Amino acid sequence: QVQLVESGGGLVQPGGSLRLSCAKSGRIFRAWTVGWYRQVPGKARELVATITNGGLTTYVDSLKGRFTISRDNAKNTVYLQMNLLKPEDTAVYYCAGSNLNTLVVRTSAYAYWGQGTQVNVSS
Repeated sequence: QVQLVESGGGLVQPGGSLRLSCAKSGRIFRAWTVGWYRQVPGKARELVATITNGGLTTYVDSLKGRFTISRDNAKNTVYLQMNLLKPEDTAVYYCAGSNLNTLVVRTSAYAYWGQGTQVNVSS
């Protein structure tokens, strides 16, 4: 079984930065795209960014320029660098892994999900 574990969340002041990590254990046999999602209680989980195995990326337009997704395949880890954080960025952030290697993956096609890491942006 493949497991994804998020880390790096916490409390940060508005304007601050955090780097989230998504570490993979186990094995995915096909090339994989990873997505970062976030969710606020009472609202649907929303896509933040995606990255293919080869490093191609997409972002939600409203977050482009503040958030950067990257990966270190040698460490089996995907990162989400979050800068200029705003209170509305407060959410639980999840990473999701796919057996596909396309730039865009429908949410239901992600086969592996982490447990999430809490990000609180507050003064």
